Amino acid sequence: QVQLVESGGGLVQAGESLTLSCAASGRFYSDNVMGWYRQVPGPQRELVALMTNGGSRTYGDSVKGRFTISRDRAKNTVYLQMNSLKPEDTAVYYCYDRDGPNKYWGQGTQLTVSS
Repeated sequence: QVQLVESGGGLVQAGESLTLSCAASGRFYSDNVMGWYRQVPGPQRELVALMTNGGSRTYGDSVKGRFTISRDRAKNTVYLQMNSLKPEDTAVYYCYDRDGPNKYWGQGTQLTVSS
């Protein structure tokens, strides 16, 4: 059972930068993916960024060129560097981990970007 501990989030102004981090523990498989989704009120979670343990990255269209995902394998931690933040980036950001066939979610951290 993977446990995810998120940190970061908060209130920033448009144009500012912020970094989210998520530390995983209890990993069992070497094949894994870590990353972030976000959710505004409603049922759907939007892909923000994913990174495989091999280093492949995937970004959602709305964040390409502004957000950067990275991983520290020794610390089992994934980071999301968010630059040029916009009010439409306001959401709850969820850390995501796929450990082998199993999927896990963090508790979520709120990001609010004021105009």
